[in-house]
Amino acid sequence: MNGQYRTNISPGLSVSIVLKADQKTGKTTNGIVKDILTKSSFHPHGIKVRLQDGQVGRVKEVLK
Repeated sequence: MNGQYRTNISPGLSVSIVLKADQKTGKTTNGIVKDILTKSSFHPHGIKVRLQDGQVGRVKEVLK
């Protein structure tokens, strides 16, 4: 599922994110959403979230 729409993301979901430090390489990190940080309903680079382990990044994909 697409990570650009806030409606696709909720706390507790497993997601694949790109951390700020990894934006140039596109390396993804998997984790569970703790908080949704983006207030708007859409963001072209992905909704920004905080994972349960404290890492912050933009959602590239919602995992099953």
